Amino acid sequence: MTTDVLPSGISLVPIEAFTDNYIWCLHNTHDAIVVDPGDAEPVLAFLKKHQLALKAILITHHHHDHTGGIAKLVSANPGMPVIGPRGNHIRGITKSVSQGDTVQLPVLSLNFQVMEVPGHTLDHIAFFGHGIVFCGDTLFSAGCGRLFEGSPEQMLHSLNKLKRLPDDTLVCCAHEYTLANISFAQAVEKENQALNNYQHWAKQQREANLPTLPSTLKEQKNINPFLRAHELSVKTAAEAYCEKTLRDDVAVFTAVRRWKDEF
Repeated sequence: MTTDVLPSGISLVPIEAFTDNYIWCLHNTHDAIVVDPGDAEPVLAFLKKHQLALKAILITHHHHDHTGGIAKLVSANPGMPVIGPRGNHIRGITKSVSQGDTVQLPVLSLNFQVMEVPGHTLDHIAFFGHGIVFCGDTLFSAGCGRLFEGSPEQMLHSLNKLKRLPDDTLVCCAHEYTLANISFAQAVEKENQALNNYQHWAKQQREANLPTLPSTLKEQKNINPFLRAHELSVKTAAEAYCEKTLRDDVAVFTAVRRWKDEF
């Protein structure tokens, strides 16, 4: 997979939506693309403020807080491509993509590889390129998405796919869940100094009303319990939680995900 950096002059910006969503925007001061616009209004306001023309929309999965703004944005930009998961179940998608496809966005000189990452939903995809992964609700900072449709095996496989990306990949997920996720992660790994240091930084960010995202994949591999099912410290904590021996990484991940659901 490509590890190209963003072309010169391209900015990556999180647009806040609802109470904790981020709609990611890439722009070159003239043209823009957005990822997972659950609400059109903050996108339209951002475009107007910065005098940008919206040229494309990327969609990671079907949940309404990621797709609800499609219709209004397209009505304001007729003919614009809307690129997302296959299945014909998301209204407004004009191009369906799947594992291994390349999304070309020539207006910004960008190309993204499509990764299928089911678990949170069965249709979930991620877009990777230029040192960035737009991973929707699959991987969060210090957490991962709930399993609304997929199995623990599917989600762990998807997270392991993301783990194989370069360590310096910027993780652009769709929610500001970081502090709550850290609280749980600390319950799993009380002695994880990298996690404790990360909490200190994240608190400072949020107190200053700044996002904790993007993170890096390397950072997440050090602090995120859902990427650390193979670590003895996580296995031991999970076994203590469920009061039984866990035979493999899938069993550990399953226990940690259930623990988080009940936390």
